[in-house]
Amino acid sequence: MHKSSSIKMKDGRWINNERLEFLGDAILDAIVADIVFKEFEYKKEGFLTNMRSKIVQRETLNKLALELGIDKLIKTSARSTTPNTHMYGNALEALIGAIYLDQGYRMAKQFVYERLIQQFLNIDTVAESEGNFKSRLIEWSQKEKIAVSFDLVDSFVDENNTPIFKTVVRILHETVGEGTGYSKKESQQKAAQMAMARLKNDSEFIHYIMNKHKSHVESLMESKNVEVEES
Repeated sequence: MHKSSSIKMKDGRWINNERLEFLGDAILDAIVADIVFKEFEYKKEGFLTNMRSKIVQRETLNKLALELGIDKLIKTSARSTTPNTHMYGNALEALIGAIYLDQGYRMAKQFVYERLIQQFLNIDTVAESEGNFKSRLIEWSQKEKIAVSFDLVDSFVDENNTPIFKTVVRILHETVGEGTGYSKKESQQKAAQMAMARLKNDSEFIHYIMNKHKSHVESLMESKNVEVEES
């Protein structure tokens, strides 16, 4: 059941999936890491990390949940009108957590691999996609040696008590992208996507950032030279 379920247990507690989602999220990360490690035997850590992120991201999990028909099984409050498009993906995580508790890691991995990845995902197509904007932005940052930060600037709940998060991406302290989502990861991805689009399409902005970075490096070098002379 989704966390907005209207059903209560005898002791007055609401029946919901939040604890199972927490466990399922961690188990799914481990399972997907296990799978991509073995599927891509000669790939480096960066590629494997990117692959895992693409598979476990909210959008992918939501689509997989719909393919399985989980949307037809969720019981939620009739009062809830929240457009939480990730409700089904969250329920899928809860299901994986439940399988792990009941049958163990081996069966949970078998379910993820056989019922999800083999049936509904082409792993080679996933490898070629560019869905993980946060990873791409971090790779750009490391390549150019330019500081990038992901800052959570706001979090609140909507009228149905659903958490909403807002993240901004800053490059050299300049805000270049922002995003909101039902999880911190989702808000980071949306903010990174906006930032990547600007880096790709706004030549004037890129020129500005590169000049600012150059000036910052020169300023640091001058400071070091002054310190050396004074010593």
